[in-house]
Amino acid sequence: MDGPDRLARHPNLSEPRTPIAPSGEQIELAFEEQRAIVVEVGAGLRSYLADGRSILDGYDANEIASSGRGQLLIPWPNRIEDGSYEFGGVRHQLSLDEPERLNAIHGLVRWSAWRIAERERDSAALEHILHPRPGYPFSLALRVEYRLAADGLTVRTEATNVGNETAPYGAGAHPYLAVSGGLVDTARLQIPARTVLEANDRGIPVGAAPVDGTDLDFRVTRAIGTTKLDHAFTDLGRGPDGLARVELMSDGGQSTLWAAESYPYLMVFSGDTLPTGGRRSLAVEPMTCAPNAFRSGDGLIRLEPEQTHSGSWGIAPVAGAFSFS
Repeated sequence: MDGPDRLARHPNLSEPRTPIAPSGEQIELAFEEQRAIVVEVGAGLRSYLADGRSILDGYDANEIASSGRGQLLIPWPNRIEDGSYEFGGVRHQLSLDEPERLNAIHGLVRWSAWRIAERERDSAALEHILHPRPGYPFSLALRVEYRLAADGLTVRTEATNVGNETAPYGAGAHPYLAVSGGLVDTARLQIPARTVLEANDRGIPVGAAPVDGTDLDFRVTRAIGTTKLDHAFTDLGRGPDGLARVELMSDGGQSTLWAAESYPYLMVFSGDTLPTGGRRSLAVEPMTCAPNAFRSGDGLIRLEPEQTHSGSWGIAPVAGAFSFS
């Protein structure tokens, strides 16, 4: 049956409805003077404030997440050259969603709806089943937990292979740390990395080099200045607790992004190539593997059936005292 009579059988289709936010349901977390908003689409982190200060350069509820802001990057972070890779003797071809560079980028779950599995005042957990598809014929059960506490925000990501075959896997996240007073140039930065990956004009690693004697050496805190950052760092210095910490300081405050040992790589991006808002914030992206890991194997996780991989990272609103060796 077509026309008005069909609509009459389903009155909910014709009743006025509240518009759905582009990022889906908004999940608000609170702890003391901290506030965070996690979203249904991609289980991303849309905003994070502490004492009224924006810790993240996020996006509004009526916008989509531009330039990866706050998104989870699963089952691979960063890029896969030509979107093609071989695994288990089989060649796979992914969609080229970075067409200008002919790469597949940032995984497969950024625009998917996740199910809210748990929700408390200061925490939330979201889950998603990544079903097999052309280019990635593997099955993953995914879970991410966000929690606010006295020491800041903690994010724990978990992936379980629920298929019958070994699956290639990597994970990352894409928060942009906010700075106050304009551009990142005047902010002071510390990155505990001894090695940087050298990349070609497609963002694909072609080698690695020590940061010693280069403008990419931020092991000692210094101003970013005119340095353009779009680099993956590794060989990370860690504290006694096993955490690597990136510290960003500006006139408006300090933030520390920390990554557990499950994240041996950090992508740092000053946003120079963004269509809008270049150098207004600093993306610091914890990654379990290197860019192009599906082809190079650098850091790639081979997730066996029923095996689970988990990793944690987080943000502390105030940088703590820490020295790197």
